[in-house]
Amino acid sequence: MADSSFDIVSKVERQEVDNALNQAAKEISQRYDFKGTGASISWSGEKILMEANGEERVKAILDIFQSKLIKRGISLKSLDAGEPQLSGKEYKIFATIEEGISQENAKKVAKIIRDEGPKGVKAQVQGDELRVSSKSRDDLQAVQALLKDKDLDFAIQFVNYR
Repeated sequence: MADSSFDIVSKVERQEVDNALNQAAKEISQRYDFKGTGASISWSGEKILMEANGEERVKAILDIFQSKLIKRGISLKSLDAGEPQLSGKEYKIFATIEEGISQENAKKVAKIIRDEGPKGVKAQVQGDELRVSSKSRDDLQAVQALLKDKDLDFAIQFVNYR
């Protein structure tokens, strides 16, 4: 029988991020505490730009956006938000959505699988994803459970299970 395998990836559905951003923008435009403060959230190229006239307000915008991401099932580990910066009279926060597993993180995951996973499970780095294979499907499920229990500092999903 051939080996069973699955891929470990770190992908974010762009449409879901866009929906969360639009929901956050709508809430900001309707909330009384943001009226007349120049508070906004929008795409700025590949980054997300949040701006308001106070540091606390711009942090509140980030908080609203994070809550919308959570409701849409997007891990906050994939959101990389900077610190509030003063630009003229406005405070701004730039945030990016992290996708793909870096070589360094892929090696960390492969080492966890090698050291703590069941014997006979192989992990290979393929670009920005990781292919895990084994003769036993039970071993693959054990690896998935192991990785879910680990508190990795990046979001992972399991795809192509066969």
